[in-house]
Amino acid sequence: MSRDEQLDLLDELWKSLGRDPDALPLSDAQRIELDRRLDELESEGPVGLTWDEVVAHARGR
Repeated sequence: MSRDEQLDLLDELWKSLGRDPDALPLSDAQRIELDRRLDELESEGPVGLTWDEVVAHARGR
């Protein structure tokens, strides 16, 4: 199987996992952490740098 065929297969597998939320079961600890992160995102909004800020910072070095 060629590299491109392998990547296509991997992409299809990845997409299929996303279609079924139960395909990747979460532990209670993982579910609690995801809920915490979602709550934080909803209350504070996204945290981080824009792409333009990243590029400007990288070019400033």
